[in-house]
Amino acid sequence: MASLVSTSTSGLDIPTLVSKLVAAEKDPEQNRINKAGTAATTQLSAISQIKSSMTTLKSALDKVISSADTNAYKATVPTDAGFTATTTSSAAPGNYSVEVVSLATAQKLASGAFTADATVGSGTLTIGYGDSSVTVDISGTDKLTDIAAAINKAAGGKGVTASVVTANDGQHLVFNAVDSGTKGALTISASDPSLSGLTYGPGVTGGLNQTVAAADALVRVDGFERTSSSNTVSDIVPGVVLTLTKAAEGTKFNLGVAADTSGLKGNLTAFAAAYNTANTLLAKSSSYDATTRSASALTGDSLVRSLQQQLRGQVSGNVNELKALGLTIDKDGVMSFDGAKFDTAIAADGGAAAEVFGKDSKFGGTLTKLLDSNVNVTNGTLTLRSDSLNKTIKGYESQLDDLDARMEKLSDRYTAQFTAMETMISKLQSSTSSLSSLLMS
Repeated sequence: MASLVSTSTSGLDIPTLVSKLVAAEKDPEQNRINKAGTAATTQLSAISQIKSSMTTLKSALDKVISSADTNAYKATVPTDAGFTATTTSSAAPGNYSVEVVSLATAQKLASGAFTADATVGSGTLTIGYGDSSVTVDISGTDKLTDIAAAINKAAGGKGVTASVVTANDGQHLVFNAVDSGTKGALTISASDPSLSGLTYGPGVTGGLNQTVAAADALVRVDGFERTSSSNTVSDIVPGVVLTLTKAAEGTKFNLGVAADTSGLKGNLTAFAAAYNTANTLLAKSSSYDATTRSASALTGDSLVRSLQQQLRGQVSGNVNELKALGLTIDKDGVMSFDGAKFDTAIAADGGAAAEVFGKDSKFGGTLTKLLDSNVNVTNGTLTLRSDSLNKTIKGYESQLDDLDARMEKLSDRYTAQFTAMETMISKLQSSTSSLSSLLMS
């Protein structure tokens, strides 16, 4: 930029003059850009708030749909029953008499006592479990700890594990069946007689000792018996998984299965609150105050108006179905949830919530599509509007940068012009002074 001349022959304040001339040209355009930028920023903020509220509403709706489709049930069991129970989506209300006769156990086999440094023999052990088997090579120098490690490596956690227990009489090699029940029982054979002390099975003598027998669980439900190789029984009570913890033959306990609406009720309460927040925000962001003649950030915006109409239309179009579940809309469009009325509806029809809020239902499914079409992070209408406004704001920022650059050049040009004028006036004054001196001499 050319240097400014603060004092001049003509008496002009060039810096002030240049500043005023530049401001006269810059201010109107700068004000226009700032006003447009502020409006776009305000709109972006409003759109972002609406999108956030719609995202929250969709999240609340998703939870309602999930809990409505699951048909949640809860199982009630006395604390000392000797079993626990969990439900699945296929459960049905009912009461059952449950008696745990016996528990499933996993077999354990133990060898005789050996000294810590003793070797057993050499050859191959073949360990059978269920329909599978594993072979383990034993060398003549292997101690019990070496044999246990070899078994665990070969089995890889399937069928059998081995460990060494040190007792008062010495060390014992213990074989543990991984799977409980008779199906998990072990048979062990050896390729060499030196390993006979580690064998077990029908007709085997002088081999391993059985410290825990393989046994199946037995449970009676309403008099019907069910054996299981594990202590988890999932197919005797429809939709209920029993986990047996203690046998008490001859003692029966009641298992109650009933609809569990607590989660769904909580989700419906949250849905109503999210709907009210979204609906209020839509109305507020597009309102117009006739008294003060003041508009909101998105007054008259077609996207917001359409979204508000569609959202309200979804509710009004299903008002009777929602009312039956305890969801009502007052004259101001505020949604409320009546838990007691909901309980009555579910007691009469356990599938009532799924009919209205299921993912494929008229209301729940359609509202999900509406919300997703607006808040989808890739192509939702609110997402696209936000992207567009961000680009617009960046455009205004670029315009301000361009304006500053142009005004700086304009300031330089004005300064240069006035400086040149001052130089010319100075020269004219000098010439006039010389001429006057000549005429007076």
